[in-house]
Amino acid sequence: QVQLVESGGGLIQPGGSLRLSCAASGNIFSINTMGWYRQALGKQRELVATITPGCTTTYTDSVKGRFTISRDDAKNTVYLQMNSLKPEDSAVYYCNADLRTVQYRWRTSNYWGQGTQVTVSS
Repeated sequence: QVQLVESGGGLIQPGGSLRLSCAASGNIFSINTMGWYRQALGKQRELVATITPGCTTTYTDSVKGRFTISRDDAKNTVYLQMNSLKPEDSAVYYCNADLRTVQYRWRTSNYWGQGTQVTVSS
């Protein structure tokens, strides 16, 4: 029943910006830490950024100073603002969330979005 749906990916020129969104829906009681991962073609999936309920953030070194993760709990949504994009940022970006459902509100489960393609190219 719980779904994470990403949007905002696409083709962008180097130096450009994109904002990814991930909206969680379903029988959600509360959302804990949310994050963004990415997987380039032929590469392993890597953690890009995380954000806690208190809005403490972490970033992988390669995106520090360029990407910003944020969340809007009223909308059950996490964002990834990506600036100064580089070809090396090209990947499928996946949303991830630890959350509690209404049915199992006393424990945390992990969910993944379907992924959205980001291609940085001239």
